[in-house]
Amino acid sequence: MASVASSTTLISSSTRVSPAKSSLPSPSSVSFLPAISSPLRSGSALRSSLSSSSRRSFAVKAQADDLPLVGNKAPDFEAEAVFDQEFIKVKLSEYIGKKYVILFFYPLDFTFVCPTEITAFSDRYAEFEKLNTEVLGVSVDSVFSHLAWVQTDRQSGGLGDLNYPLVSDVTKSISKAFGVLIQDQGIALRGLFIIDKEGVIQHSTINNLGIGRSVDETMRTLQALQYIQENPDEVCPAGWQPGEKSMKPDPKLSKEYFSAI
Repeated sequence: MASVASSTTLISSSTRVSPAKSSLPSPSSVSFLPAISSPLRSGSALRSSLSSSSRRSFAVKAQADDLPLVGNKAPDFEAEAVFDQEFIKVKLSEYIGKKYVILFFYPLDFTFVCPTEITAFSDRYAEFEKLNTEVLGVSVDSVFSHLAWVQTDRQSGGLGDLNYPLVSDVTKSISKAFGVLIQDQGIALRGLFIIDKEGVIQHSTINNLGIGRSVDETMRTLQALQYIQENPDEVCPAGWQPGEKSMKPDPKLSKEYFSAI
């Protein structure tokens, strides 16, 4: 087989592009889109701002150069991927205004912990779909490696058919932009990011190479995020599950939650 170079482009445009089987543009630089951050205020001004309107935006908005990335716009990218045993293009910004995104990184194809995570997300894909959420897996492998792994059955250490795309990050630019690249090894840590419909990263976790992630906890966190975005004057306490009592982020109103424990 002739060698083929797979390309990945990190972009700042939010133009929506439907997946297509075509070559990608050459790589360009990462662009972070900062969210607006309010300056510090005096104690009296802060107390006066604790109105219902301020509680309705109970979330951090990070600066562009802040770490972690939570509160920032997700770095956009356009890359080749494998889905339904075909090569497609995936552009992260095409989901803005349409869907939430679970974006997870894993080290390498044809390894050990990775297929357990990838197939677990695929097996639960219908549940994510009901929550208007797309799942995207990313590694530094080529689309040809992804395709070979998908075409290998699970009993032989493969993936079989998946319900979501596997993205190729052969340039390692996506992994670097999301802060999960192990520079000296050239592979990604097990980073997972929940991105809302505005393209803002609302949750991230990063595991070391030997520790697999929980689909149950990812689902729970996604449901909590969607709940507080639909009910912006409330917050979700530890271990919150859909249907359980939430909390008001207020010294007096929060007592209603604590008194019921």
